[in-house]
Amino acid sequence: MSEKTSISPTDFAQDLINYINESPSPHHCVEATARRLLNAGFIELDFSKDWANDNAATLPSKAFIRKHGSLIAFRSGTRPLLEDGMLVLGAHTDSPNLRLKPRAELEQHGFQQLAVQPYGGVLLSTWLDRDLGVSGMVYGKKDGEHCAKLFCINEPIARVPNLAIHLNRTVNKEGLKVNAERHLRPILSATKETSLLTLIQKETGLDEVLSIDLGLHDVVPATIGGLHREYVFSPRLDNQASCYQILSALTALNDDAQFTVGCFFDHEEVGSRSATGAMGSFLKSTLTQIINVYGDSQPNTFERVMSRSFCVSIDMAHGLHPNYGDMHDIGHRPTLNGGPVIKEHVEQRYATNGYSRARFVAACQNIDVPYQDFAIRADLACGSTIGPITAAGLAIETIDVGSAMLSMHSIREQCGALDLVMMRDVLIELAKTKQ
Repeated sequence: MSEKTSISPTDFAQDLINYINESPSPHHCVEATARRLLNAGFIELDFSKDWANDNAATLPSKAFIRKHGSLIAFRSGTRPLLEDGMLVLGAHTDSPNLRLKPRAELEQHGFQQLAVQPYGGVLLSTWLDRDLGVSGMVYGKKDGEHCAKLFCINEPIARVPNLAIHLNRTVNKEGLKVNAERHLRPILSATKETSLLTLIQKETGLDEVLSIDLGLHDVVPATIGGLHREYVFSPRLDNQASCYQILSALTALNDDAQFTVGCFFDHEEVGSRSATGAMGSFLKSTLTQIINVYGDSQPNTFERVMSRSFCVSIDMAHGLHPNYGDMHDIGHRPTLNGGPVIKEHVEQRYATNGYSRARFVAACQNIDVPYQDFAIRADLACGSTIGPITAAGLAIETIDVGSAMLSMHSIREQCGALDLVMMRDVLIELAKTKQ
């Protein structure tokens, strides 16, 4: 039986909290990931270069490339790629939130406000009465040159106030009904002394702002909580927690591990259909370049490597809510701090099959980590992940797993501190164990 990691759940949870606090947007999440990879000895590569004209001896054994809100990292190790295949670990950097429209600033009834639109399946009511900052990427010109600048105001400059109960007397009996167009415009100010655009130019130093990719975020930091400090209360657990589990596993592996690839995709919450999403060609193009260098350039090499490879799609899972126990299928009620959750769906909303499940279970058993199962009630619609997309696009054996959580798609979410490090340990075990 293999040994578990020596890192404590509390230390790992605190590391995750630091990571999430640095990552209010997908762009910031990629920056935080890249910074940690560089500190771990990874080298950043230029995706536009022709790797095929190089060879494995001249390329780093640990490297990454990034594109907007997505990043792909890999470490080669000593095990032959053509014989052993690769372990592909995938998660996503984006989370449901409120995104600014292109012409975001507006005035209404004497207030300066922002025009926003929901990104992904937002639990809208949770964004009311919160202290909100603005973050993302800004594109513009500096000294005549086009450039992109990370932007973050991590101060409470915006707020979406609730309507007083005196003006909505039935709200507690009939429920809050939020109109995404009319009711979610945050208030910035009651004066015209300055504007968000002016603030952006001041903070970024740009001479001219040409475009924005900005959203709102909760400025309250993530924290460890619970009576025994067994939980993490945080924004963006779905799915930056999974990103950090992959990042931690990737940087902890030794050279004798399987060739491992970590994928951090943007746009999963809106279907992954983008140039940098899992449905785009970013991953396949990158893997093709990697295989051409570390394998060989024969016509069927890609297919040979994929046939020996394994993909783990890691996305947070629906934990049992004690106040809504009947919303879970009997026998498939994952609990927080109960271990990694294996997700299955017969209509392939999750990519788990018999083979992939068996391999993941064996890894859990090897290091004495408990595992749980989730299958949605037959009368409810099931969400999906990058798992089926990756399985179909690469013809690779794939499993969908995640750590159990509550308040999924809320502005603030909750998960178990122990679950976080258990998933990381299983990912490391998968990379160490031969098929």
